Amino acid sequence: MTLLELPSSRAEAWRWSDLSALPQIMAGAPSGTVPDALPWIDCALEGPRLVFIDGRLAAEQSNLGTITIGAIETQPGEHALSRLVGREGWSLRLGRDHAPQGLVQIVHVSTGGADHLPNEVVLDEDAQASVVETFVGEGWINRLSHLTLAKGARLMLSRRLLGSGGYVSLHDRATVGQGASLVLTTLSAGASDTRLDGHFTIDGDAGFVEVGGALLGRAKQRHDANLVLRHDAVGGMSRQVWRSVADEAATCSVAARVEVARGAQKTDGEQSLKGLLLARTATINAKPELEIFADDVKCAHGATVGELDRNALFYLASRGVPVAEAKALLTQAFVADAVDRVGEEAVREAFHADAMAWLGGSQ
Repeated sequence: MTLLELPSSRAEAWRWSDLSALPQIMAGAPSGTVPDALPWIDCALEGPRLVFIDGRLAAEQSNLGTITIGAIETQPGEHALSRLVGREGWSLRLGRDHAPQGLVQIVHVSTGGADHLPNEVVLDEDAQASVVETFVGEGWINRLSHLTLAKGARLMLSRRLLGSGGYVSLHDRATVGQGASLVLTTLSAGASDTRLDGHFTIDGDAGFVEVGGALLGRAKQRHDANLVLRHDAVGGMSRQVWRSVADEAATCSVAARVEVARGAQKTDGEQSLKGLLLARTATINAKPELEIFADDVKCAHGATVGELDRNALFYLASRGVPVAEAKALLTQAFVADAVDRVGEEAVREAFHADAMAWLGGSQ
């Protein structure tokens, strides 16, 4: 792949992304060096565990359980990066009223170079699953996910982006049926640049989708989220809650759009995009959008960017709290708006620990 084949920053959807490093990363060779300890989350009920090293399943370190490896019917659309994924990936398919035996955990390790992998989660009526994906390493990790939820299905999908460098690009295409619920939370707390794309469609009455997370950037990092959430049915509810924290010369950008089709009456949609600048040299972009063609809806959006409250800092300092610790506490509270929405307690605690580890590095 050459640089000319990458999307241009002149395209509206890519104007905040910097893909210039991808050809060089792709030309590199993976080292194959895997960390001695992988970032598993300890939980009361352990479910399937998968390890992918440079996009290939490490069978000796994995317990597939209900997950299969095989051909995936991919539909990348016009997305330039998703067209690179192959046809073989992991699949979680659950029948009616079924659920995995515990939390599904998948760790993606990149040792350099580029790896591209598709996956799918297909839940039949009233099936439910909780999945955590953790991304570590230093190459280019490129993923395309298809999520299909039938009537009454429940999916909690949580992602931890903890890479030591390189690039992570994730693209989700989801369909949510009648009364089904999808909650997707992403925490970017590593040193990788990231690109998050998503197209989520509620096509069943009273469906629910919540998409959000926290983007933490420092140095010259770039985090870019570009999301479309479409209501095609009556009585749907959606929430988009994003918190961006940028330090030094980092850039965090979120463009989130809600589309309400003409027949999608009684839609309830909210967007909350907030940014926190820890340095005047950092940049945060927030672009909420509403496109509404129905007349009986309740939709709201808001975007704010600011700095830490000086009065709060002064108050903590007057109580003997060191400046660095005070800044970390206030930033943690800011990030918690998004992280606390994770449903699984063990996963939520891991997210908080990851965020605090990042905050500790900024002191």
